[in-house]
Amino acid sequence: MYSRVYVEITNICNRNCSFCPGTKRDLNTMSVDKFAIVLEKLQGITKHLYFHIMGEPLIHPDLPLLIKMAKEAGYHPMITTNGTLLSARGKTLIESGIYKINISVHSFEDGTEDEYQNYITQCMEFADLASSSGVLTVLRLWNQGYDHGRNEDIVGMLKKYFGDDWNYGNRGITIRKNLFLEYDTRFEWPDLEAEDRGESVYCYGLKDHFGILCDGTVVPCCLDREGELALGNIFDDDIKAILQSERACNMIQGFRNRKASEELCRKCGYARRF
Repeated sequence: MYSRVYVEITNICNRNCSFCPGTKRDLNTMSVDKFAIVLEKLQGITKHLYFHIMGEPLIHPDLPLLIKMAKEAGYHPMITTNGTLLSARGKTLIESGIYKINISVHSFEDGTEDEYQNYITQCMEFADLASSSGVLTVLRLWNQGYDHGRNEDIVGMLKKYFGDDWNYGNRGITIRKNLFLEYDTRFEWPDLEAEDRGESVYCYGLKDHFGILCDGTVVPCCLDREGELALGNIFDDDIKAILQSERACNMIQGFRNRKASEELCRKCGYARRF
């Protein structure tokens, strides 16, 4: 069983963040009926669903319903968001039964001071409500080296709001029960136009996770934003057959030997972390 599957419910976003390359695909949103098919076909494959690859999941008009459907089907529904719509949709999100939410609080690292202050304030207010309601809430600062000095400001605001009795661990910081802060460096997305970094690479794609784009295309990892490594389509094919296809097996075997079988994997900056 996979530890998680990324399900892109929409590739539409309301931001143009400096760390995100976006997508060239046609704008698309997964319907409720199509999502129901995904839930059915992923039974026995995973218990954890992330509603994200590209796009901002809070844009989806039926997001609360999708969360309820996933929960009723036995999954743990989770999202990653830029946080800009939390003041408008956050309460409904919690009430719908969301299991975990990651908030990329570096989404306004290049915004104006007023935008920045208002944005961080609404993220903190939501994190307060969500964590108090039992929702696992992670504030992400995955922008070390690109924060323009604002990460220190954010930490100061968090300590003023939540207090400073934090527990510092190897993999992150526990601010309080159900509320965490994560640091990481910015990474370079895989891109066929990028520099070839050589075939020596290891990745967890297809080992503990894979992704499904909003048109049903199955991809080996959450960073294949254009579906360059398409393995099949969950709406047309059996998911187990897709994951056992020749292309998928070649990728898995390659990663076991720390060799990339695909050009895109040779040009992935994130995989160099492993």
